[in-house]
Amino acid sequence: MTPEATLARLREYMVGPGLFMNLLSAFELGIIDKLRENPGMTAAKLGDAIGAKPDHVEQLLQLLVKERFLAYDAGSGGYSLDELADVAEADLQRAVTYMNMIKVVALRQLFYLTDSVRTGTVVGLKELYGFDGTLYGAVAEHQDLRESWATLMDTVTARMDPWFFGNVDIPSGARVLDLAGNTGLGAIHTYQLKASPGLRVTTFDLPEKEAECLANFRAQGVAEHCSFIGGDVFEGVPEGFDVVLIKHFLDMFDKSDVFKILQGVNRSLEVGGQVNILVPVYPENIKDSDNYNVDFFPAFFLGCTMGQGGPQKLSTYQSWLEECGFEVTKAITKDAADIPPDVIPVQAILCATKTA
Repeated sequence: MTPEATLARLREYMVGPGLFMNLLSAFELGIIDKLRENPGMTAAKLGDAIGAKPDHVEQLLQLLVKERFLAYDAGSGGYSLDELADVAEADLQRAVTYMNMIKVVALRQLFYLTDSVRTGTVVGLKELYGFDGTLYGAVAEHQDLRESWATLMDTVTARMDPWFFGNVDIPSGARVLDLAGNTGLGAIHTYQLKASPGLRVTTFDLPEKEAECLANFRAQGVAEHCSFIGGDVFEGVPEGFDVVLIKHFLDMFDKSDVFKILQGVNRSLEVGGQVNILVPVYPENIKDSDNYNVDFFPAFFLGCTMGQGGPQKLSTYQSWLEECGFEVTKAITKDAADIPPDVIPVQAILCATKTA
């Protein structure tokens, strides 16, 4: 690659934040909805409809016309949906949900990424919210963070769990522990998708999650089959379970803490006990452009959520499990063809059994 080409690539990064917010603002202002309902609206009519100056609307829509999201008719001065018209509204809403989470949880905090890397803390949460801790503590105190993050995570869980449970073994009548299971959605899906006589599923998470978790069990009619244990995974993993699920959790931590988690799970299981893991992974060839985990997650975990962590390659997780006393029985990555093209995470499943 020539120096000129390298500089041109740098330019793509320079305009990235502007591209992102320009597009998202068109959704937030209601412009896309208005044009779906009434194609051909002029900047003046759009301005009246959304409460903005026509000059500002016209400026904002230059990019969307350039990118062919919208079409512009020079004769009438009207705008209409172009390539966006072919996207189903449900698919578009999924993409906007991702973008909203990135705006609320990531965009502002990433201003402090350099400081976060230096300190190993989420400096943005401290500067913007006065919160000294991680995103997962901040969401309990700040509604904007909680609504944006939790809405997306529930959407991801609902989309990924059928694939996850379709590829893991939950023996009939097993006692299942959903490690760091938040407010119970994973436990609910476990029972609903792997139901068998005597199956019991327990959510294990911080004690403050208990009330909401139990309320969710009652609302879904699974309270007789699902329960909650409060605690901290770094202080000990409950014993007496046949299967442990670890979903959307290991990637939050650096290697030393991942080992503490896996070793704690190993100690809690009898020989032959199973662990099933769902985690985003990097491609074995890091230059694989079809995997956007590398583009997103390093900055997201270091600057926005934990001040540490980030995904690993599938082979790395396999070796870590083996070092922690497990035999890996399955390791698969979700086929990119089965992932909606607007979705960032590429997930993998690892199944392992405790050895003697």
